[in-house]
Amino acid sequence: MSRSLNKVQLIGNLGADPEIRTIPSGSRVATFSIATSRTWTNQSGQKQEKTEWHRCEVWNAKRDGTGLVEVIEKYLKKGDRVYVEGSIEYRSYEDKKDGATKYITEIKVRELMMLSGKNDGGEGGGRRSAAPAASASGKEGAKPKEGEAFGNYPEALDEEDDDLPF
Repeated sequence: MSRSLNKVQLIGNLGADPEIRTIPSGSRVATFSIATSRTWTNQSGQKQEKTEWHRCEVWNAKRDGTGLVEVIEKYLKKGDRVYVEGSIEYRSYEDKKDGATKYITEIKVRELMMLSGKNDGGEGGGRRSAAPAASASGKEGAKPKEGEAFGNYPEALDEEDDDLPF
């Protein structure tokens, strides 16, 4: 039996406030970009850094206001550190201006966890408290106790982790 897997996991910072739209059917969609960075030291001993930008999209089929789009709309803003999980989707369209074919790579987000704690200002500190995880189905993940710190897992949020395999 042949199986396949299309799964993406990202931890990064929002590059701008999320954009929220409602389509004619009543479904809502949130779009945002996440920046992920890695640093390394080259052969001459100089620090190097590379930032990748990922376009993310979240859909709510629900009309009762209890989905992931509403969580994003209410709580996320530019600079916030987030974990997203979803799948990669590629699509193309014809540009109206010059008729050229344009290609887009998007992350279709199914799960999202807010990593910036209260008053962190999105600067990646995130060590005060964890925000609840949420999924596209509207269910919340395991909630930490009120005020529970990341102190038990300090390495989870280290800014410069050169041991990552990517």
